[in-house]
Amino acid sequence: MNTLNAWAGQCRVWITQVSPEIEGGRFAVKSVVNDPVHVQVNLLVDGFDVPSGRLLFRHESESDWHSVALTSRGNDQFEAYFSPAQTGIFEYTFEAWVDHFLTWQRKITLYARDFQPVGDQLLTGIPYLEQILPRASAIDRPGIQEAIHLFSNPDRYQESVTLALSQQMTQWIEAYPLVDHVSRYDRVLPLKVSRDKAVFSTWYSLFPRSTSVDPAQAGTFQTTIEVLPRIAAMGFDVLHLPPIHPIGHCFRRGKNNTSPAQRTDPGVPYAIGNEYGGHTSIAPELGTLADFQSLLEAARQHEMEVAMDLAIQCAPDHPWVLQHPDWFISLAHGNFQTAENPPHRYEDSYCLNFETDDWQNLWQTLRDIVFQWAEWGVRIIRADQPHGKPFAFWQWLIAETQQIYPDLIYLAEAFTSRAKMNELSRLGFDQTYTYFIWRTNKNEITEYLKELTETEVKHYLRPNFWPNTHDIIPFILQTGLEPAFLTRYFLAATLSSNCGIFGPSFEQMVHEAYPGREEYLNSEKYEIRHWDWTHENKLTLFIRMVNRIRKENSALQRTNNLTFVTVTNDQLLAYLKTDPNGNRILCVVNLDPHHRQSAGIQVPLFLIGKHSDQSFFVHDLLTDNRWQWQGEWNYIELDPHILPMHLFRIEDW
Repeated sequence: MNTLNAWAGQCRVWITQVSPEIEGGRFAVKSVVNDPVHVQVNLLVDGFDVPSGRLLFRHESESDWHSVALTSRGNDQFEAYFSPAQTGIFEYTFEAWVDHFLTWQRKITLYARDFQPVGDQLLTGIPYLEQILPRASAIDRPGIQEAIHLFSNPDRYQESVTLALSQQMTQWIEAYPLVDHVSRYDRVLPLKVSRDKAVFSTWYSLFPRSTSVDPAQAGTFQTTIEVLPRIAAMGFDVLHLPPIHPIGHCFRRGKNNTSPAQRTDPGVPYAIGNEYGGHTSIAPELGTLADFQSLLEAARQHEMEVAMDLAIQCAPDHPWVLQHPDWFISLAHGNFQTAENPPHRYEDSYCLNFETDDWQNLWQTLRDIVFQWAEWGVRIIRADQPHGKPFAFWQWLIAETQQIYPDLIYLAEAFTSRAKMNELSRLGFDQTYTYFIWRTNKNEITEYLKELTETEVKHYLRPNFWPNTHDIIPFILQTGLEPAFLTRYFLAATLSSNCGIFGPSFEQMVHEAYPGREEYLNSEKYEIRHWDWTHENKLTLFIRMVNRIRKENSALQRTNNLTFVTVTNDQLLAYLKTDPNGNRILCVVNLDPHHRQSAGIQVPLFLIGKHSDQSFFVHDLLTDNRWQWQGEWNYIELDPHILPMHLFRIEDW
């Protein structure tokens, strides 16, 4: 026979349908400092009584709960907002109770509307008023006392009914709730709060060894410092560097991934480790640790941060191979398993054995790498192929390091299955690469963005859209068409609040690839390149303008505030972004890089605060042109050879 809880027979509110809640609280919902967190819940009560409730929340460092009253949305649904004021882990839950005072007012309202007498109901309200009287403020106390006297006087019936139904009575009910027989939600839910950079960032990726303007010299940290002003002026605030550690000599790969490498080939930075050290050492050809810290400081002076690349693999001459051979997978003839991403095999690197009996020391050593980088001043980490390492490891590593450095941000380079990508985000990654790089037509883009912004995914996966990477040049860019480069950057930067490019190759529209493959020909992974860092073209001007507009318009600084707009042409994509401050951005894109396209566009007036008889301006922030529109339906036309998009700010007439 089951034993009843002491409160079970008296607590009548059933708390259900909590949102956001990820797998019953197993994983944390994500937010950023000062962003409102919107929670929803159903409060169910038997019979006709009215429930009330509150949201409880607190930071992990606090013992006492903060509370926010739940507001009814009708049909048993309630909601509340709260804004976490610091980074770290918060937790939240709910309490609810039958609100007999509010139920009393509701009954009087219903009876009065039905022209039924409510004299007895007025008398039953007196005990509620007497209960709140001791807690009432000095301003409210006289009014409450007068209400008690009024309800006791049958000669003042009409005045009593008017007061019972008044906004003043509602304010007293809300200000001095009568809380009894409280139901508590049976779960305490986690919320991970990050700094703003986790949700709004603009990345530029480069190889430091390719920053020298002297064709006879390889780039260094110092030459990277010299190109920082240009990158910062283009509007980028994160500089991503592939691994900057000593590069292995054994089985080194040459130009275009050939083998054996020539004596002058620099090797792949992802083949980490040689006689100079491993993951906590600096490649001497790039400079010293002091030089790297000078780069960090120079980036800060340009309001940028440096993102390091955490590649968990080792060259055959990495010190760990001799020190900890059991950390690697042994094969026949004394060899170790090489790293791979089928069908690719990386013979210049060994993969680590996460099934080793010494796994605890392996995990702790990898954690200590992140701690070392954090001591240097690094606060953003891009994890290379995280889907190739155990999920439990990432959950532990991120929690361990962010507990000490709560401002750390992790980006997952997770080009993998949807389920694995989502799981890595749930486990703690603050941002992730996505399938955007391969979503090119209207239906693909629309459906994918709806998945990211309208399903449960929006609560834990923060997309970071890249039109290219140092590994990938998608087929759409292999055409070399300028409109394609313009469009892909525009989509990345306006659909997602986090975006990035593999810099020199993208801005100079490099499009040569291995035939039939999405890989750069003459890739910088295998050789040193020399770029013209003074180069300017239409694309560089465009990137600079879009990045500036992103920083000036708060609606573009979030991803989940996206609404697709009806436009009667499958080659045209339109979407609206708004924020509570009244910033309203309407983007229209011609996805056809060859031909002019036109159509009617239906603007959802209720989202921009307009009626059908009101005029408004659409101000193209790219060209500074303005048009006067009125009503839902208007006309657009875009020529890809001029500019294949509009970036409208909706402004009042």
